[in-house]
Amino acid sequence: MTMHCFVTGTDTGVGKTLVSSAMLSSLAASGLRAVGMKPVAAGLDLIDGTWRNDDVERLQAAGNVEAPLALRCPYLLRAPMAPHLAAREEGVHIALQPLLSAYAQLARQADAVVVEGVGGFRVPLADDFDSADLALALGLPVVLVVGLRLGCLNHALLTAEAIRARGLVLAGWVGSAIDPRMLALDDNLQTLRARLDAPLLGVVPHLASPEAALAARHLDLRALRSTAALAA
Repeated sequence: MTMHCFVTGTDTGVGKTLVSSAMLSSLAASGLRAVGMKPVAAGLDLIDGTWRNDDVERLQAAGNVEAPLALRCPYLLRAPMAPHLAAREEGVHIALQPLLSAYAQLARQADAVVVEGVGGFRVPLADDFDSADLALALGLPVVLVVGLRLGCLNHALLTAEAIRARGLVLAGWVGSAIDPRMLALDDNLQTLRARLDAPLLGVVPHLASPEAALAARHLDLRALRSTAALAA
């Protein structure tokens, strides 16, 4: 079977990369050929003479398909800022077609491509399109990572509304405990379960060591498999 999906979040810094990596780890362990894609990454560190992005590295480590960096991340930008601003600073124009072409090539090599978006659902990628436009062009079922902190209810419901308004399938959501001191955590989760109208794929606790394999233990992708198959 094939099971490709687009992962978005309620904001930046909510655990999208950890959840995406955990999904890849789980899919690879189940016997699927799984690879992660970060279409646009902003924020690089110079390590051993090579510019690297931590999100891209973690996605690659969690999957089991060797693919060129140019496909896994067509646009690597140095400055840790909004992608369209980072691209403008480097004189780069982020275009939609190279992203779609890279995804299509990965999809031919893998059973599962987990495409991790940038920040939240509507982050601008260029003057003429944003992350939501990319998700729509890909046409993939969407997994929403909800950063569990004060304000998450509004952020999650607005994002789910924006996803569905574009005719995309919200295939599932994952709670990410980014604030270990959040009050009424269980009550907030119950509210989200009642209002998001999509399968809860798991709740990733605040981990001292945020490793993909550890986070994968808190996910159950069975509902995602059936929803993604229906969307396809």
